[in-house]
Amino acid sequence: MNYDTLLLFMSATAALAISPGPDNIYVLVQSLTNSKIHALATVAGLMTGCIIHTTLLAFGVSAIIRDNDNVFLGVKILGAIYLLYLAYKVFKSDSEIYIDTENAPQKSLKQLFVQGFFMNVLNPKVTIFFLAFFPAFLFSDTLSTVIQFYVLGGLFIVVSFIIFSSIALLANTIKSSLLKNKSSGLVFKWLQIIVFVGIAIFILL
Repeated sequence: MNYDTLLLFMSATAALAISPGPDNIYVLVQSLTNSKIHALATVAGLMTGCIIHTTLLAFGVSAIIRDNDNVFLGVKILGAIYLLYLAYKVFKSDSEIYIDTENAPQKSLKQLFVQGFFMNVLNPKVTIFFLAFFPAFLFSDTLSTVIQFYVLGGLFIVVSFIIFSSIALLANTIKSSLLKNKSSGLVFKWLQIIVFVGIAIFILL
């Protein structure tokens, strides 16, 4: 097992989870408008959705790449191209962070869990991102790819859950910090770009 690969995977996951995006901004808004518990229900739904994506990836991709090195190489190259595309999209986007708490509807814990789940499961971009992200970090020559994908999925969920839950619990502090530091959006923007480009280079090399 290559533990350095796992540490790199966890570091990249943490950097992406910290950077403001639709999911963690939604968690932040729920915490500010409803309560921390409501935000945690959203986080639980989002992370449960990741289990579905991990399962699809583990059994779908593993069956394809298990005995074909050329297909595996093709998957990784396409993944690198997609990550570079994501970096370009972030580069072209606005660096300002929008936190709209006025239009957030009141929902129950169950409703927020279900919404978080379907927000994740029904988002094709998550499936494509997992396909691009995970194969580059297979870490063992002896473990089956199915087990490795589940390990990566588990680490992704744990790291993201910790960071998203911290956002939920520290929502007021985070909002104040973002409003005070006008350059924070630019910092997070370039953090995402560096991570996406870095992973793409890692895959290609």
